[in-house]
Amino acid sequence: MARRLRLAAAVLGSAGLGGCITAPPIDNPVLLHTAAENPILVSPGAPTGQSYKEVFERCVNVIDDYFTIYDANLAAGKIICQPRIAPGYEQIWRPGNPNPRNRLLATLQTIRQTAVIDIHTGERGGYLVAVTVMMEEEDLPRPSRVQTGAVFQEAPTVDRHLEVVGPAPVAPSGTSWYPIGRDFAFEQYLLQRIRRCQ
Repeated sequence: MARRLRLAAAVLGSAGLGGCITAPPIDNPVLLHTAAENPILVSPGAPTGQSYKEVFERCVNVIDDYFTIYDANLAAGKIICQPRIAPGYEQIWRPGNPNPRNRLLATLQTIRQTAVIDIHTGERGGYLVAVTVMMEEEDLPRPSRVQTGAVFQEAPTVDRHLEVVGPAPVAPSGTSWYPIGRDFAFEQYLLQRIRRCQ
């Protein structure tokens, strides 16, 4: 009987080490990470003209760190930003892609981001701030910097390509963009910054 109990304990122990037991520990801090709601409640309490203006200015201050504002309509409670080219790993100093996957995607492809912030009065006081960041990918007829045909070099030549790092270039006529979805990680990052400004 004791031998059977030891055998059963050994089987259960090896099953636990082998991965059959999948319940994570209760005190795991990684699993307790929760995303902010979208929209978030900002400045709870009775809405006043002054508190609305403060919330609007807070949103403008946060979003203009990343985007150029196209239209900030205080009366409508809407902030619309101009599209910008998302930074990849080659521009690690530029903020804007907190998700490593999206930053890698922006390194390999030309990705454009557009942000819109909507501010509405909450049902029970305060203001609901919603952030939407849309991503678009550039549709090129052929890859850039591609050489057609065979190129044979008998002697080495110096071929220097100068690239100016600066603001995002304006898309030439003939290029088109197609939507690839929302950037939820960047939305959450912006919402957390707006919430921390309280």
